[in-house]
Amino acid sequence: MLPKKPDSAKLDKIVADARRNADQRELGYRERALKIYPWICGRCMREFTLTNLSQLTVHHRNHNHSDNPPDGSNWELLCLYCHDNEHSRYLEADQQGTSAQGSGGVQAATHNPFAALSSLIKKQP
Repeated sequence: MLPKKPDSAKLDKIVADARRNADQRELGYRERALKIYPWICGRCMREFTLTNLSQLTVHHRNHNHSDNPPDGSNWELLCLYCHDNEHSRYLEADQQGTSAQGSGGVQAATHNPFAALSSLIKKQP
């Protein structure tokens, strides 16, 4: 006996409903985050206006998209590039068996580009 073919119309409806529900959830916390926080990327400090606001995303700090407290304590606004970078770092750390949240073998940056700035400023005539 051959297995029964799945009903493609029913599957399409399930996928469409899931996408619509996800979009509605995202709009809910996105709208709240945009009201709470200034329209500035939390990493690169790029400022956003109404014309480019679609490039500003809401990042869940604990990576749980269902954790949306009313005070926004699990959110930070990140531009598309910084948000992608944050998730890439998290995935890389996870693949290496370390925690992206703690030090867990991930070395902190030690370079300070402004270390000699005061001496450079004093040398000016």
